[in-house]
Amino acid sequence: MSSTAQQTPLQAAASAAPRSHHRPWWFRTFVTAEFLIIALLALVWMWATVSVDNFDGPLTVRYLILDIAPLMMIALPMTLVIITGQIDLSVASIMGLSSVVMGILHVQLGMPVPAAAALALLVGLTCGAVNGFLVAYVRLPSLAVTIGTMALFRGIAVGLLGTTALTDFDPDWTSLAQSSLGETRIPAISLVLVAMIAVFAVLMHATPFGRGLYDIGHNEQAARFSGVNVARCQLTTFLLTGVVSAAAGIFYALRYGNSRGDNAMGLELEVIAAVLLGGVLIFGGRGALHGVIAGVLLIGVISSALRLEGVTVNLISIIIGVLLIASVIAPSVAAGIRNRRRRPPPPTTDAAEGDPMKGTPQ
Repeated sequence: MSSTAQQTPLQAAASAAPRSHHRPWWFRTFVTAEFLIIALLALVWMWATVSVDNFDGPLTVRYLILDIAPLMMIALPMTLVIITGQIDLSVASIMGLSSVVMGILHVQLGMPVPAAAALALLVGLTCGAVNGFLVAYVRLPSLAVTIGTMALFRGIAVGLLGTTALTDFDPDWTSLAQSSLGETRIPAISLVLVAMIAVFAVLMHATPFGRGLYDIGHNEQAARFSGVNVARCQLTTFLLTGVVSAAAGIFYALRYGNSRGDNAMGLELEVIAAVLLGGVLIFGGRGALHGVIAGVLLIGVISSALRLEGVTVNLISIIIGVLLIASVIAPSVAAGIRNRRRRPPPPTTDAAEGDPMKGTPQ
């Protein structure tokens, strides 16, 4: 009898388990895509500090946080969407539309900023509901749906204002959007970001809803049979991207003191690049929030350093696009290497069992 046949069921299960499960806990925890991005972030920060003039200045962290705030806000719900195996390309258009709605209500119609912001959030929630309904209940592909709504929402924003820019915002609110914490140079918006990160971390990693999202990403059919309400979970993730994108649009309008139909144009590329760089698998089922945070910071540091070096916005977009492609290709390449290493050797003929091509001796 062969050694394989002599294995107990427990031994067979252990031998069939993924090889990574037999590695030490510290290896499984720290040798991951997320910590690779954290290490890369540290290296890029050190390079920028040494090589880029004024990057180590006193205002660097302040403006870096202000610049990445909308990106960080939208990346949090986008992580949930991608973990389920879906995608939302309309987030920047929702952001632009919400800023336009707020500008019209506040600047043109004289509505107070809190009331205008509340209605802009409602617009973002409605946009998310449209995306979520078409994906979750009509069962249309999220890529096709959000490409269409990306153009639709941007078209509405541009149609409402044309080429006009609304700039007469209440200075008290624009100052608040750029204010600092006490006597420090840390922007007050950082408190909002920390609170949002804490909420989404709990939602993802400590609730049945979050576990259901991972199940959907691994196998939607199996998740449905195990009791996960797939449609409701998918709708919720798109509602979150809609309302958070609207909140980012409100902050964007107040920080820069203007509403335009083309606000945040192209930001969806940076959001998706940051999420995928952070180790979230484009096909769903895998990802962690600390990696996404590192991905957002990496995009922000690269953009800030290159702007200080005089690099044009178009070239920065090309670099971010290359990072996006690399983040999509890298998991597939790594999986191919792992599969090649795990591939069993070709079967050999055991003299005691006879040659299977010649028949087993009687």
